[in-house]
Amino acid sequence: MIRVLVYLIIVGCLAYGVTLLAERPGDVVVTWQGLRIETSLMVLGAAILALVAVLVLIWSLIRAILRSPTTFANLRRHRRGVRAYEAISNGLIAIGTGDISAARKFAAEVNRLAPAEPLALLLNAQSAQLSGDREGAERVFRAMASRADTKPLGLHGLFVEAQRRGDGAAARAFAEEAARTAPALSWAGRAVLEARCAAGDWAGALALLDSHKNAIDQAAYRRQRAVLLTARALAAEGSDRDNAKAFALEAVKLAPTLVPTAAFAGRLLAEGGELRRAMRILNKAWLANPHPDLARAVAELRYGDAARDRLKRIEGLAGKVPANVESALALARTRIDAQQFAKARTALEPYLAAPTKRICLLMAELERAERNDEGRAREWLARALNAAPDPAWTADGYVSDRWLPVSPVSGRLDAFEWRVPLTGIVSAAPVIEPEPPPAALASERPDEPPREDETPKPPAEAEALPAPAPVQRLEPKAEPVIPLVHAPDDPGPDADDESNRRPSGAWRETF
Repeated sequence: MIRVLVYLIIVGCLAYGVTLLAERPGDVVVTWQGLRIETSLMVLGAAILALVAVLVLIWSLIRAILRSPTTFANLRRHRRGVRAYEAISNGLIAIGTGDISAARKFAAEVNRLAPAEPLALLLNAQSAQLSGDREGAERVFRAMASRADTKPLGLHGLFVEAQRRGDGAAARAFAEEAARTAPALSWAGRAVLEARCAAGDWAGALALLDSHKNAIDQAAYRRQRAVLLTARALAAEGSDRDNAKAFALEAVKLAPTLVPTAAFAGRLLAEGGELRRAMRILNKAWLANPHPDLARAVAELRYGDAARDRLKRIEGLAGKVPANVESALALARTRIDAQQFAKARTALEPYLAAPTKRICLLMAELERAERNDEGRAREWLARALNAAPDPAWTADGYVSDRWLPVSPVSGRLDAFEWRVPLTGIVSAAPVIEPEPPPAALASERPDEPPREDETPKPPAEAEALPAPAPVQRLEPKAEPVIPLVHAPDDPGPDADDESNRRPSGAWRETF
């Protein structure tokens, strides 16, 4: 609308000027070196306009002639750019479809047309990766890392290649440099964080997490910080219990329902005599996630308590979540220790139709303790061998007997979940095959040898429950363009031996 108004104003001004000159005619006389020219004002104005138009036309022709080399060069460059763009597009499509020969062909064409283009470097690197030329891909990524416009992409490629060949130090160095170059890169921050966690540098991991606080969702930040603080507290438990306690309490404030944090903080508070505060933390976590670690922490809240005192605390804890299997297992465990066998059987009765391994083991112990019925106990032990598995700490197919802050397989932070592991992937302990019992147990009469057709019975509880075996490793399958992550040779620290801190017979590991 404004442009239309401006146009109308200009046209009106020109019309007014022409009308003004037409209504006021006049003569113009020019005398130059004896030449006299007489004309009207209108004719003179028209002649001047025509002269200006001719001069502009002549200048335009001269300018076009002078600029013709540059114009033809720009046109040629544009055509080459269009052909290079088409080659890059087709090359990337060929890489996506896995056509190695086509990818090489288009990469060669791009190198001929536009070798210095960033996308040309990317096409060369990916075609080299697709064809298995790791050295060629690394050369291209190093060239990209030397340029300011492609440095983050080059560092990412070098990081991936370092992971492929298992060079953790180089991968961490590239990730550190990428994080310094572009702090907003999520992969670099995550890689540096995982590297520091793998090295046990919990203070450095916390500092890095705090530096990226604004780029992370607040709920995720609080959860990850709580996990790192818990790991730092566990690492400092043996050397500096005061700092360990401070770290654990800070972690509880950030994630009060995180089971390992609550259990560890509750134990440290109980050791310091703060029993009520410890119970509040454990109760809050138990309401959100009933877990055997929390039940164990409540049962062992005060060293040297009698079995009935422990039972009283567990009854209060189980009453908060009465319909949960963990409540039933905790009640049964403490009632067996308190010699309340009938109530222990009542607690487990709703779950006997489809018992898990832990329920079968508790029933075997109950049969021995209450009735001294070795036959029924062996029957339950035999059922435990084929019973449904119980939930366990699982991460990336790796099953551990205790919580770990990072996954030993992928290095992910906060990867462990309490759930039933997938069978057939990785087992925390191999399946225990029943061994043939001694001759004195194979037959009801010790003086008779065991019959050949007699089925071997499972061993006693002390033999059926060996010490936890190391977690087996599973090498992940290699993918064509995803960095290979190898499980460490050391599958993780051994299980904690807390038997010296627990009262005798208070809370058995079979629970």
